[in-house]
Amino acid sequence: MLSTEKSVYIIGAGISGLVAAIELERAGYFPVILEGSDSIGGRVKTDETYGYLLDHGFQVLLTAYPELSRYLDLDKLNLKKFKAGAIILEAGGQSFAIHDPIRNPLKVFAMAFSKVGTLWDKYKMYALTKRLKEKSIEAIFTSPQSTTLTYLKDFGFSNRIIHNFFKPFFSGIFLEDQLSTSSRMFEFVFKMFGQGYAAIPEKGMGQIPQQLFEQLAHTQIRFNTKVSLIENNTIHLDSGNSLTADQIIIATAPGKLIGQDNLDYHQVTNLYFTLQQSFIVKPMIGLVPDDKFMINNLVFLTDVSKKYASDGRALLSVSIIKDVKGLENLETLVTKELEALTGIDANFFEHIKTYSIEKALPKLTDVKNSAPLQHVKLFDNVFLAGDQLLNGSINAAMTSGRLAVKALLSNA
Repeated sequence: MLSTEKSVYIIGAGISGLVAAIELERAGYFPVILEGSDSIGGRVKTDETYGYLLDHGFQVLLTAYPELSRYLDLDKLNLKKFKAGAIILEAGGQSFAIHDPIRNPLKVFAMAFSKVGTLWDKYKMYALTKRLKEKSIEAIFTSPQSTTLTYLKDFGFSNRIIHNFFKPFFSGIFLEDQLSTSSRMFEFVFKMFGQGYAAIPEKGMGQIPQQLFEQLAHTQIRFNTKVSLIENNTIHLDSGNSLTADQIIIATAPGKLIGQDNLDYHQVTNLYFTLQQSFIVKPMIGLVPDDKFMINNLVFLTDVSKKYASDGRALLSVSIIKDVKGLENLETLVTKELEALTGIDANFFEHIKTYSIEKALPKLTDVKNSAPLQHVKLFDNVFLAGDQLLNGSINAAMTSGRLAVKALLSNA
């Protein structure tokens, strides 16, 4: 059969599903995407609410991700970059900064005397940045694994800088507060920060899947179409109907779709507030190392991109990785914490919306950058995609979509 005559279904219109559709179209296929929600993007979405752009959870795009050049026009996204480093926030309105000593050499003197860590820590930060710039991604993902916490201690960092910087910063990325994530993932993310920038599209993270979608010319997307089970070449829908496919790509965690247990995920709670003006006044993330606070990190997205607010006010994103499910008056409690951290009266923080994201990031013990094609082939006609196959990142989601189509084509 010609590729145009074969029925290929993709389950899920997230990043990996959209990339799989792009690759299938390039090979001459006319795929159909079955999406359970009413929109594309999966975990990468942006809502417009009261004139504010609200990403589903605080997310950034690391410009050094190698897959981006295959699928995205970064210039068209009009990326707005964060400054390297972070602002450390303490009770009583005290704050101090940490900077990248390679990117900001003029800040080295100030860094040497900041209380974020010891002078030795500043040297070790420089040494780690330089070391990982020279280490290939392939070498990172074939290195022996430990926890991130063990890795940092073995590298020689003090408990002070681990507590003040590494723990709150990478807890916000890994969505767990013990730094138990694989050291491979830490090295990869740290390298990406060192080689490129953290950035957001001018009009929200949802512009990333939107740009992928706009590349599709022969793909049909059926929204609000939930899949309950896949048996051989039959797709059973929640509606009770079924579809027959020549080939299927499951671009989401397969779990019960194939009769297995569902994957475990890290969760995050993301709250948005608006203020008359930012108290950080620079495109940097604020970290809260004190465990007494629920807040892990915060950022004024309007300090990075003015387009996140249509009224000229400041848009504040607050992230909590602790389990606050069922906690009453969460928004009020968070404004009280913000008051304790900044000295700004809690009443000035106007709540816009709260996102409780239970499936924010897959829990993975063995992270990798790629996989043999036989590992993404489930059955003769069923293939797997999704970042849970490799590592929790936009880069991995793209890689997995490409690998699934490569396996499908090699099996055709």
